[in-house]
Amino acid sequence: MATRVIIVRHGQSTYNAQKIIQGRCDESVLTDKGIADAQQVGQALNKLQIDAFYCSPLQRAKQTAETIWAGLENPPQLQPTDKLMEIDLPLWEKLKKDEVMTRFTDEYRQWKENPHEFKMTLPDGTDHYPVGSLYKQAQGFWQDTIPQHEGETILITAHNGINRCLIMSAIGMSSDRYHSIQQSNCCISILNFTGNFGEPVQLESLNQTSHLGIPIPPVRPPHNGPRLLMVRHGETNWNKESRFQGIKDIPLNDNGRSQGRKAGTFLQDVPIDFAVSSSMMRPKETAEIILQHHQDVPLSTTSELIEICHGLWEGMLEAEIQADYPDLLQQWKDKPETVQMPEGENLQQVWDRGVAAWNKIAEEHSNTETPQTGLVVAHDAINKVILCYLLGLKPENFWNIKQGNCAVSVIDYPQGASGKPVLQAINITTHLSGGSIIDKTAAGAL
Repeated sequence: MATRVIIVRHGQSTYNAQKIIQGRCDESVLTDKGIADAQQVGQALNKLQIDAFYCSPLQRAKQTAETIWAGLENPPQLQPTDKLMEIDLPLWEKLKKDEVMTRFTDEYRQWKENPHEFKMTLPDGTDHYPVGSLYKQAQGFWQDTIPQHEGETILITAHNGINRCLIMSAIGMSSDRYHSIQQSNCCISILNFTGNFGEPVQLESLNQTSHLGIPIPPVRPPHNGPRLLMVRHGETNWNKESRFQGIKDIPLNDNGRSQGRKAGTFLQDVPIDFAVSSSMMRPKETAEIILQHHQDVPLSTTSELIEICHGLWEGMLEAEIQADYPDLLQQWKDKPETVQMPEGENLQQVWDRGVAAWNKIAEEHSNTETPQTGLVVAHDAINKVILCYLLGLKPENFWNIKQGNCAVSVIDYPQGASGKPVLQAINITTHLSGGSIIDKTAAGAL
């Protein structure tokens, strides 16, 4: 059985509001907004069975956890642990971010560009590597904690830095990608462990904020490049039947159209400047439904974003494939990067064309007078390989990423296409499930 882990960042603190670097300094407490947002998290989680609840002992995180705890039905005992302490930045703590940028110009540049190599030389002459140390701390937490909770649901309330390292170390991201994922105050992220730490882990969602009344995380300055809204197409009958569809041009079913309308409502207040979809019917119709709220936005299509070609598997149920190709199907589940679909594609081919199409979109909309927001609608496999690429993962990590029908992911390019992207949110599905933080879309077949 999978172990579900729900990760929450603490609410806004007094130091957050003043743009002061906190690290392990334990002076700041929650603001009124931070308390109110933590109460919203409690409401979002109160119907879930939580079997264990861990938090950082620093008071901004512990106060958030206690506020969430008060809103849960039958909550377990709260367990503070030093393994969830925030990143240790002793030379910068209690300084304003602007002051750090001015006084430690070279160090700050290293921190932003090569966080895994960033070091602080302490007064006693020792070299301290904040990100490397925190990444190992996260690994230690998983190694100690996951074996205790097989098949259970764990709730964690901690901090920006440690939460990033928890997520990164779980799904196989390296520490050089520390700044590639976002953690907003009181956001929710979800991981599904298939076994112990080191075995496959699925990132179900990243940085959900809709329970706070914020559909998608806001753009963070400075921001000079495009924002891309990645959406998977709505449900088809073949998704519902768990039939492999690939490049068979299957249309949306009624539920898929309803999902498209819900995604359109979810994004209706988000300014959209351009839109691109796979040339196949199901993503094209999904994009057209979403764009009913943005009727001045033209839709272009590209065949580079079409779904993986499953070849002879297309139209078949998994049970039928199991009967005819048992070894290859198991190989697809265990080592997807090694599979050549019979008379179809392999993941590297999908990766190459999908990533090329994505980068082309980002580049075409980078050198504009004002930053643009674009809608990109494609498929499960295409979206997964692109997200793996953006996270610094490889085709072998294909199953580490979840994409629900009409889920929304948000990718920013603060410095344009030539700079590093930031994954602001992945697989938001709350608009499809009455506000539930859990992805309840059809599992389908892939």
